[in-house]
Amino acid sequence: MEGDSALHKGSVTCASWIRRPDKAHLVVLGRSRRGESSPSVLEIFSFDAKTFSLSSSPKATYVLEDGDPVSIAVHPSGDDIICSTTTAGCRVFELCVQEESIKLLAKDLAPLQGVGPQKCLAFSTDGSKFASGGEDGCLKIFEWPSLGIILDEPKAHKSFRDLDISLDSEFLASTSIDGSARIWSTSDGLPLASLTRNSDEKIECCRFSRDGTKPFLFCTVQKGDKAVVAVWDISTWNRIGHKKLPRKSISVLSISLDGKYLAMGSKEGDIYVINVKKMELCHWSKRLHLGTYISLVEFCPSERVVLSTSSQWGAVVTKLNVPADWKEWQLYLVLLGLFMASAVLFYIFFQNSDSFWNFPLGRDQPARPKVAFFRDPETSDDPNSWGPLDL
Repeated sequence: MEGDSALHKGSVTCASWIRRPDKAHLVVLGRSRRGESSPSVLEIFSFDAKTFSLSSSPKATYVLEDGDPVSIAVHPSGDDIICSTTTAGCRVFELCVQEESIKLLAKDLAPLQGVGPQKCLAFSTDGSKFASGGEDGCLKIFEWPSLGIILDEPKAHKSFRDLDISLDSEFLASTSIDGSARIWSTSDGLPLASLTRNSDEKIECCRFSRDGTKPFLFCTVQKGDKAVVAVWDISTWNRIGHKKLPRKSISVLSISLDGKYLAMGSKEGDIYVINVKKMELCHWSKRLHLGTYISLVEFCPSERVVLSTSSQWGAVVTKLNVPADWKEWQLYLVLLGLFMASAVLFYIFFQNSDSFWNFPLGRDQPARPKVAFFRDPETSDDPNSWGPLDL
């Protein structure tokens, strides 16, 4: 097993990072009920960036009286959490953090109640839109926080596999369990395109690029026992290339917030990380969830760390073996070094220069050039010198 990891075992069905100021991030886990003595709960854990681990015990717990948690989405602000359950539709919670006290306050939002189990939940990057994809194939897009309905399409897919919203919040990509994929406009809910594929291919997971410069859509494509990450240009929705992966079936796909890395979980319990710029495999955690289908892989908002979950091994936090990012103080140090080097070079050039600005100051020094702007032509020995003209 590569990298450092920490486990929170148990019947974890869904999870997500919660962004907090000063990198004091939290993690929310959804656990299904285990008999009469262990009900379904949402638990909030703190994250230690120094040890790359979650707290040993939850900082807050909320008991779900109806149904088990299916999926979770957290608003980019970190203030609102939406959890889909097996029987009670979607529940909305407000996260209240006061120093060491953390609480989850349930809120009743009618448009999200009674919608059935939602396999996929997602907020847009700017937090202005929220989308859900159900087991029944229904796609809903809402304005947030007003919950104004942009789209309510009951036959978007046979049943949802995955969905994602683009960085500019203009597009939504969705995939189905039958291997198809569609593109939607989030402003008016209109279908824009269906991604092309061969008859023996299944498009399974999807994520839009996040670096702000490359308008791409990444999708995992399964062809028999072979898996690839295919890339579509979102300006034309044409497929422009792919990256082959080890002979594993991919179960989940994620992209870092800065768009530099893609992470994938396999149905055999492995995690792969790809450098997006080079499209090269840069990290492989083998058998991290030994022999178990990985249901979630999600990047930490500020560290090169991923959170992964499975039904058998629970939640695992793994530090990635990738090059460390430059810190802000390191950038300032490099700039200062460049400035000092420039100053030294300028000083050396100045001292060794014969330029106008470095003339010696003494009048009789031989190095001082004699500059004469006006000369008496009668005292000149030069026959070509100019003098008075006798007309």
